[in-house]
Amino acid sequence: MASHLKNILVIGASGSVGRIILDAFIKLPRFNVSILSRSSSNATVPAGFTVYKSDYSEADLVTVFKDQDVIISVVGIGGFSEQKKFIDAAVSAGVKRFIPSEFSGNTLSPTVLQLLPVFVPKKEVLDYLKEKEASGLTWTAIWPALLLDWGLASGLSGYDFATRTATIWDDGNTVFTLTNSGQLGRAVVAVLERPDQTANKNLYIASVETSQNEILAALEEATGTKWTVRNTTTDKEVSESFKKLEKGDYSGLYTLGLATSFGKMPGLRANYVRDEDLANELLGLKMESVKETVARVVSKSSKSP
Repeated sequence: MASHLKNILVIGASGSVGRIILDAFIKLPRFNVSILSRSSSNATVPAGFTVYKSDYSEADLVTVFKDQDVIISVVGIGGFSEQKKFIDAAVSAGVKRFIPSEFSGNTLSPTVLQLLPVFVPKKEVLDYLKEKEASGLTWTAIWPALLLDWGLASGLSGYDFATRTATIWDDGNTVFTLTNSGQLGRAVVAVLERPDQTANKNLYIASVETSQNEILAALEEATGTKWTVRNTTTDKEVSESFKKLEKGDYSGLYTLGLATSFGKMPGLRANYVRDEDLANELLGLKMESVKETVARVVSKSSKSP
C-alpha cells in the first residue's frame, strides 16, 4: 500500500487545523493534495491546491472521492456526525484511508466525553470506521491533545501576552502532553508514509510533557518579566462553562477544551507519555522543548504589529 497513498483530499481545510495540515504538504510534491468545500462556502484557502465544490450529497461525494487515496476530515463541531456520510462515500469510491476529525483531546476517555458531550459523535465515527474495515477502507485517528504554540499565540490557552497574565488551574503542577503545530503536520505526513504500520490505529502524539507552571516559567524567562497569576480551579472552570453553554454562550467549549488537559479529574488520560501508547517513535517524531517553543512564540508575538 505504501506507494499508493498519493492523492489526498482534505475536508474542512479552512479551519485552524486544516491550515496546519495543508502547510505540512506545501513542500511535498510527492503528494497530490486537494480540498473539498461546500458549494456555498466563501472560505479562502492557500494557493496551489485544487478546490472541489460539493453539495455534500452522497452521489456528489462519491464522484469527488473517485481516484482519491486518502480522505482527511478536519470538519468542526457541526460536521462531526456528517463524517459517516463521508465514510460511506469513501467506501463506494474505493478510498484506501480515512483520517477522521480528531486532532484534539482524548475521545477514548469517558471523562473527556463527559466534559465535552459534543465529542460523542466523534466516538461514534470511530466505531463506524471499525465497522467498515471489512469493506477495505482503513483508518487512522490522530490525537495531539491541545496545540502548545497555537494556543499560546492565539491567547486561547489562558496566557495573555498583552497583560502578562496567566490563568493557572489548581496548583498548576498537573502534568500533561501537548503538541506543536509543526509536529501535528509531520504526524499526518508520517501516517501516510507508513500506511501499513498505521492502518486501523489510534495514534497519540506529543511535542512536550509539561505543566502550566513550567509553561509560565518559560514565558517569564522569554519575556523577561514577572507575570500576574490568576488562580482558578477545575471545578470552577467546568461549572461556569456548563452554565455558559446552558445560556447559549459557546465560549464555554473553549474552556472545557482546556479542561481536557489542564483539569484535575480522574480518567482524563491527558498525559500521552504516561497514560497511552505514544506513537512518536512509530512516526519518527522527536519530543521538543517547552522553552524553545515558548521563546519562538514570544519572538513572533513581539514582531507582530
